[in-house]
Amino acid sequence: MELIIKLSEQCLEVHGDHSERFAISSARNGAGEAMGSQATPRGRHVVRARFGAGLPQGAVLTGRKFSGEIYTPALAGQHPDRDWVLTRILWLGGLDAGLNQGGSVDSFQRFIYIHGTPDSEPMGTPASHGCIRMRNADLVRLFDQVPVGTLVTITE
Repeated sequence: MELIIKLSEQCLEVHGDHSERFAISSARNGAGEAMGSQATPRGRHVVRARFGAGLPQGAVLTGRKFSGEIYTPALAGQHPDRDWVLTRILWLGGLDAGLNQGGSVDSFQRFIYIHGTPDSEPMGTPASHGCIRMRNADLVRLFDQVPVGTLVTITE
C-alpha cells in the first residue's frame, strides 16, 4: 500500500489492494520543507507512528495524547485560536535526506501529521499550518488500513 498526496489537487489517494481518494487540506503557506515555514513538505515519507486508535470521532489530541475533550462548536468558541488536531494522527517521517529528512527540513521533527479537523473547516483548499487535514470519518476509515511503515509520497 502507498498513499499519494497531491497538493495541486488537494487530495490523498490510496494505492494498493483497492484505490480510494479523499479530499484534504494542506498548508495555507503552500509547499516547503523549512522548519518554521508552516508549509507542507514534499517528497517521500513513511508513517512512523499512529495515535488515536479506538478514540471517538472528534476526540481532541494534544501532544499526541487524548485531552479528554470531544470537539464541539461550543468548545471551539472557548478556544478560537486553537489549531485542532482531532480523532487520529499519522505522524510522517521524511525519507529524502536534505529534502525532508535531517537538519532544518526534517518532517518528523516538524511534527508533520495526517490528522482530523473540525467538519466546519474547508477541504480542497489549503488552510493548515503544514499538516494534512482530513475529515474525521475519512481519517478513521484510512487509519484502519495504514500501518506504521506505509509509504507516503507528497507531490506538488
